[in-house]
Amino acid sequence: MEMRGMMGGFYKISEWIMRLSVTNILWIVCSIPFILVLFPVMFAETNDQVLSNLILSAILAPFTLFPATAAMFGVARKWVMGEVDAPLLKTFFKNYKESYKQAMLGGILYAILFAILIVDFRVYLSKLGSWGIISYLFVALIVLVGVSLLNFFSMLVHYHMKTLQLLKNALLITIGRPLRSLSTAVMCGFVIYISFSSAKLMFLVPFFTGSIVAAIAFWNFYGIYTKLQLQAEKAAEAEAEEERKRLEEDAALMLPNTEDGRTTIK
Repeated sequence: MEMRGMMGGFYKISEWIMRLSVTNILWIVCSIPFILVLFPVMFAETNDQVLSNLILSAILAPFTLFPATAAMFGVARKWVMGEVDAPLLKTFFKNYKESYKQAMLGGILYAILFAILIVDFRVYLSKLGSWGIISYLFVALIVLVGVSLLNFFSMLVHYHMKTLQLLKNALLITIGRPLRSLSTAVMCGFVIYISFSSAKLMFLVPFFTGSIVAAIAFWNFYGIYTKLQLQAEKAAEAEAEEERKRLEEDAALMLPNTEDGRTTIK
């Protein structure tokens, strides 16, 4: 029997806390090698230390972080599409297994790209000493690549495509739907900012941050997907209507001959 009223509300909240936290913990556990290597970057004192850790992180990410993130997006996909009671462990590891190869291949490209952008950005700041137009362009480019990465994961768990097609379409959607991309960047950026803004809120990182970001990103992507599907259906209906009219016009050109019963074409 479904609970109602205040108790029902508390029960639903507790369910979502459980879903988000379990999924996030699974993501963290499967990404531990990457996290252990990346974490010291926050306390690095020299560019050489940052560079060495970033290179090692970029090497590990495609084999640990990216498959785990794809699996997390697979769970988020179930939630957004209404299957909120899907088994978490089964769904996570099923997506982990099925998406591992493509997540790894796509992750190699994204890891190299992010490593280059971040290292160049830090080197540029260290030499310039202050923010300029180029700095903001670097940040915008990093955000753009980040949003395309989120779209890549969303498409990876939603479509059956080759890796190159996924990469290309993720970039096209990111650029072609600027409002949705901006929405994803702002909402996900806000969640990440809140999670790291205070030591008191750092508990969000191991329990909620990743899964919330995945849910937001896939929700935005699914909005794009739904709109594209609607446009495709309207185009198909319009094409079918044109075909029907053409057939009616062709039929109207054929009139029966009243004298011999044969059909006369005008």
